[in-house]
Amino acid sequence: MSFEISTTSEFESQAKALQKRYRSFKSDLKDLVLSLKENPFQGVELSPGIRKIRMAITSKGRGKSGGARVITYTIVTAEMEGRVYLMNVYDKSDFSAVELSVIKKIAKDLE
Repeated sequence: MSFEISTTSEFESQAKALQKRYRSFKSDLKDLVLSLKENPFQGVELSPGIRKIRMAITSKGRGKSGGARVITYTIVTAEMEGRVYLMNVYDKSDFSAVELSVIKKIAKDLE
């Protein structure tokens, strides 16, 4: 599999805020990116190509259920090739859900 991982500017600003709150966030995110390269179709599918992945924040000590949520958009360009966009990340304790209409709009802009 050859999937490239990219981030949106919104994701980067949200990730930066979470890095300030949680010491382990940067390392946890790096682990997720490595995992996504191996299996880009992780998580729950919210809409075609859009997925929500549960990510543990080690320094929180609550596992995946109390950690962060990462919204991805996967574009498959050929068999086993494509790009995964990290579009949104949030702490589950801050938001229980994210507006799907907002995510769909961001995904449409990436196409």
